[in-house]
Amino acid sequence: MPIEHLRRLLRTRRRRVVAVLVVLVVLVAGFGLRLASVAADAASHLQRAAALVTDLETQLRRGDLGAARVTANELRRQTAAARADAHGPSWWLGRRLPVAGDDLTAVGAVADAVDALAARALPPLLDAAEGMSGAMGRGSGGTEADLKTVENAAPRITAAAAAARAAQRRLEGLDRAGLSPRVRAAVRQVADGLDKVVPLLDPAARAARLLPGLLGADGPRTYLVLFQNLAEVRATGGMPGAFAVVKADHGHIELVEQGTAAKTLREFDTPVLPLDPDQQELFTDRLGTYPADVNLTPDFPTAAALIREMYRQRSGRTVDGVFATDPVALAYLLGATGPVTLPTGDQLTAATAVRQLLSEVYLKIASEPDQDAYFAGAAKAVLDRLMGGVPMSQALVSALSRAAEERRLLAWSAHPEEQRELAGTVFGGTLPEQDGAHPTVGVFLDDGTGAKLGYYLTRSVQLESGRCLPDGTRPLRLTVTLGSTAPKTGLPRSVLGLGLAGEYTVRTNVLVYAPAGGSPVSATQDGAPTDFGTGLDKGREVAVFTVDLAPGAQSTLVVDLATPPLPVQEAVEPRLVLTPGITPWTTRLQPGRACEK
Repeated sequence: MPIEHLRRLLRTRRRRVVAVLVVLVVLVAGFGLRLASVAADAASHLQRAAALVTDLETQLRRGDLGAARVTANELRRQTAAARADAHGPSWWLGRRLPVAGDDLTAVGAVADAVDALAARALPPLLDAAEGMSGAMGRGSGGTEADLKTVENAAPRITAAAAAARAAQRRLEGLDRAGLSPRVRAAVRQVADGLDKVVPLLDPAARAARLLPGLLGADGPRTYLVLFQNLAEVRATGGMPGAFAVVKADHGHIELVEQGTAAKTLREFDTPVLPLDPDQQELFTDRLGTYPADVNLTPDFPTAAALIREMYRQRSGRTVDGVFATDPVALAYLLGATGPVTLPTGDQLTAATAVRQLLSEVYLKIASEPDQDAYFAGAAKAVLDRLMGGVPMSQALVSALSRAAEERRLLAWSAHPEEQRELAGTVFGGTLPEQDGAHPTVGVFLDDGTGAKLGYYLTRSVQLESGRCLPDGTRPLRLTVTLGSTAPKTGLPRSVLGLGLAGEYTVRTNVLVYAPAGGSPVSATQDGAPTDFGTGLDKGREVAVFTVDLAPGAQSTLVVDLATPPLPVQEAVEPRLVLTPGITPWTTRLQPGRACEK
């Protein structure tokens, strides 16, 4: 081949290579620009979605469900657009690039997670909220359709919970070490949000399944509503005093009857139902014969079944379930609904309800019948306010949530399928059958004075978890301090009651429930070793102490307990379950360190 021809051929090939390289550079630059544009669009949609979430939270707090629905629709549009950007061809190729690929994969996961919540979780949750708002805020009708809306939302919320958990697992599986700081922060923010939302979805689904039936969607229901008098302490809160019977029929609720445990139900000669042998030994037959003592046990299903039967035997009416609440919970609700006016002309407000119902009534009204009438009037005024239609609001939801978390709203259903749903929830009023990795200790109080001096009882508790032992168990140390702020003189007989421990002395039986499978070991009272009674309740070992407090006195119990071998060797966070009081317990929990290997 001539030299000149070879040179021309090489020059031609060089021009072609250069042309190809130029084309490749243009393509890569175009791809980079396209990818940058798509990434910017996705980021913009996600930033807008974040702002909408803030708006949505504000609207829900105000109870403005109409505005929340509009915001949710726009949120869905933004998250869908972000997700579409994150699943296009440019994004698919970009994810396979070094360095940038990790960020793009993470942003895609974030877009999927946020879109799953906007598309699958928010719509049924808003449907349920609107249905409940209609049912609770109704005038005189229209609630049957509202209840159907709530019922239809339940399976969709369940599906949304599964989708949210899947998104949660995907974010947990991301390797965040190689992400840019901005993307890592976004992943953390969304993951934290999922951690807050996911635990709420299953309870929301359960509520949507339960509420229509409880409110009579399938036919009329009647319920016994107990008002616990916290001035005379019982394990679930206070002595059952006044009660009401309400009827629910397709969302319409009406008051059927009112009465008192002492006067309407009265004492029975023998237990109204066969008693659990362990409970009978621990609490005697009083559990099944005295309406005021059905809740000596902290197990609310036991107390509810007993008082339901007592009511049936006295009235001939069989109720579908039992609810219990107390004046502190009523005060929370009044904070959301506003004050109510009693038949006496007094106003019951969030600030005054506890003092009026648990102290002043005894100081100002001498006769027991007049006191009962006052309690009945207060109960009716609050029920009328709630049954007359209360708009759903964040304040109302917060009040109900706070009362439930403090075990001030308890519920039991005579319908087995509903009771299975209630069991284990904050409304169930039970201790868990198994504690798992969280040793659970119960501290419950029963009045031993026969008086209304519980109004003056102060309480604090501390639970410390010790080092794990070679057999896998851990020692726990429980410290309970009770005090009395009762005056030395000036209280009427209706407060001093039977005075079983002496005038003005508060006697309290303290029941310490060991962790499931664990046991009490030893105890001191005010620094000196002390004996204690023992028993069983629902499979848990119970230690029983009696504490007598003169006015101004204080007493401290220190109880050492042992857990069973625990399933984990990591740090252990013990849990406390307590009798709710007029004022909150002062509590302190000290977790146990991880076991040494």
